[in-house]
Amino acid sequence: MFDFHDLVTPETVLADVSAGTRKALFAYIASVAQVAAGVDPKLVADRLSDREKLGTTAFGGGIAIPHVRIDVPQGVCGIFVRLDRPIDFGAVDELPVDLIFALLSPPQAGSDHLKALARVSRALRDAGFRAKLRGAGSADALYALLSGVEARDAA
Repeated sequence: MFDFHDLVTPETVLADVSAGTRKALFAYIASVAQVAAGVDPKLVADRLSDREKLGTTAFGGGIAIPHVRIDVPQGVCGIFVRLDRPIDFGAVDELPVDLIFALLSPPQAGSDHLKALARVSRALRDAGFRAKLRGAGSADALYALLSGVEARDAA
């Protein structure tokens, strides 16, 4: 089981979000980041858009991991969004994206940023885990999957 309890909180795991474009999605993620991490939402949305212009953060299978470096007081912060309808993200496999794990990292969090990105990527490449995320009935169920609550409860 994957465990992202250090990256997400119940408030940063969202289910069935409606966003018809990347721009709308980034604005939504930015509004969540403002509440969860106390960061400027316009700056977050702009940085996410700028990062995407360098190359898509979608890597196939309906997954995207947009990530930026920005002053985040508490360190690396994750925001997970499951969309109600997939959107075009310019993925290499040309499939639309419905599972998004955004990462916000402080500029000085070099190796922590890379480690978090690698952990998220590894988890979301697992087809079984993706299926569980898509089948979860609520944001609470998604949070349980992402935070490893089931694994800890079973021990």
